[in-house]
Amino acid sequence: MNLKQKLGKRIQELRKSQNMTQEKLAEKINLDITSLSKIETGRNYPQPDTLEKLSDALGIDVEHFFCFNAFSSKEYYLTEINKNMSLIQNDTEKLRILYSVSSALI
Repeated sequence: MNLKQKLGKRIQELRKSQNMTQEKLAEKINLDITSLSKIETGRNYPQPDTLEKLSDALGIDVEHFFCFNAFSSKEYYLTEINKNMSLIQNDTEKLRILYSVSSALI
């Protein structure tokens, strides 16, 4: 995946994490929906002023667009948590610790 695609995917992840449609985001930043779609699919780079508008509309700092290893979707986190739980399902002590940590967060 090239930089344009990574950036577009990240913008899309951040938009979806806020349950925002492309239409709504495009409207908020006064951008044609086709242009936003091209950015999210990695066909076009956003202009610097468009990045600033996107960051304002999504309520994040511009640098968050470039945190490609940061996953923001709850589905990702739930999948990873379930994978980790399956790895320790036969270890009572690790399950106890996981329970304690997760209970402390709630």
